[in-house]
Amino acid sequence: MKTVIVVGGGASGLMAAAAAGAKGERVILLEKNEKLGKKIYITGKGRCNLTNDCPPDDFLQNVIHGEKFLIRAIRRFSPADTMQFFSSNGLALKVERGNRVFPVSDHASDVTKTLERACRRSGVDIRLNERVTGILTEGDAVTAVQTQKEAIPCDAVIVATGGLSYPSTGSTGDGYLFAQKAGHTVVPCTPSLVGIETAQNTGTAQGVSLKNVCLSAVRGKKTLFSEQGELLFTHYGISGPLALSLSAHINRLPIDEIALSLDFKPALDEETLDKRLLRDLADRKNEQMKNVMRGLLPAGAIPLVLTAACVSKEKQANAVTKEERRRIAVALKALPLTPVRLRGFEEAVVTSGGVSLAEIDPSTMQSKKVRGLYFCGELLDCDAFTGGFNLQIAFSTGHLAGSSV
Repeated sequence: MKTVIVVGGGASGLMAAAAAGAKGERVILLEKNEKLGKKIYITGKGRCNLTNDCPPDDFLQNVIHGEKFLIRAIRRFSPADTMQFFSSNGLALKVERGNRVFPVSDHASDVTKTLERACRRSGVDIRLNERVTGILTEGDAVTAVQTQKEAIPCDAVIVATGGLSYPSTGSTGDGYLFAQKAGHTVVPCTPSLVGIETAQNTGTAQGVSLKNVCLSAVRGKKTLFSEQGELLFTHYGISGPLALSLSAHINRLPIDEIALSLDFKPALDEETLDKRLLRDLADRKNEQMKNVMRGLLPAGAIPLVLTAACVSKEKQANAVTKEERRRIAVALKALPLTPVRLRGFEEAVVTSGGVSLAEIDPSTMQSKKVRGLYFCGELLDCDAFTGGFNLQIAFSTGHLAGSSV
């Protein structure tokens, strides 16, 4: 029987501990917080979108970084396996729009409780308020884990300390330091699935939520992103599903080389839109433009479009020139937005970057540099879109690490 220490009691750590314990190993789970799964509690707005009910090949298409590396892990422990794991451990599940999987209770806490229950059934020794300060090695092998209290001898260590997103949950980058000390390369970390600050003043549009709009991003002559969906204006710029997805595409690029545009009316071509504008201007010829535009836009978004078109919001409809009408149509079809920076880790759903995948065995999650040292979850340089994909990566890599020791 091996002694296995899992560092971190989040999604990947709990799954790793349960998998190692189920094999009959002696497993000790060390968590520095006062409770397990702190980050799980805030996922899915407190409901926990724990996976996405899709086949492995479809799943991998939603991975942004690390798709090839994750092939074995996702096929060995697929979304279907995750659903079976939770169901067999007493958690009822439901599938919602976009194949998103949630607990029937809509309580993220039930996901954590289920993982903890699976760990305890496997005989895992769970120790809370236990901060790890280092991983001890001799030659090229792990020998012990050093905590604030003691050095605990072991045969294997699974590092599952998470990334840098939502640091209030305890994700403070400890695992990156452990990895670097063991000789591993850490790819620079950036926030992902996060809002985008813009140079334009979006204050008037704060809180305006748009559906069926198209957000595009270009760098030079290359289109990096162009998708239709939902967008939210904030006091700093843009957020919502489209902005979060876009952030995942651009978080490793120089942001000053990227230009964004927003199409408010992707269903209308320019000719149809021009006819609509002509009709609205004629029907409300004695009204100011800030009122005329309400037939096309929410009130808060109107100043953004009129400012971009260089048309005064007080101007009367019957005074609008053909050129001004053209500029309004252009702003409606391609409102320019200048990204300044991504929001910080405290708001990011996930961390992009982490322990280099080239130095990890994808069939076991074991380090190629230190025997008995494993990495899993957000700590790795792999991330995906929203929709349950990132938690599934945590469960798949955690399960693979735990079952490989």
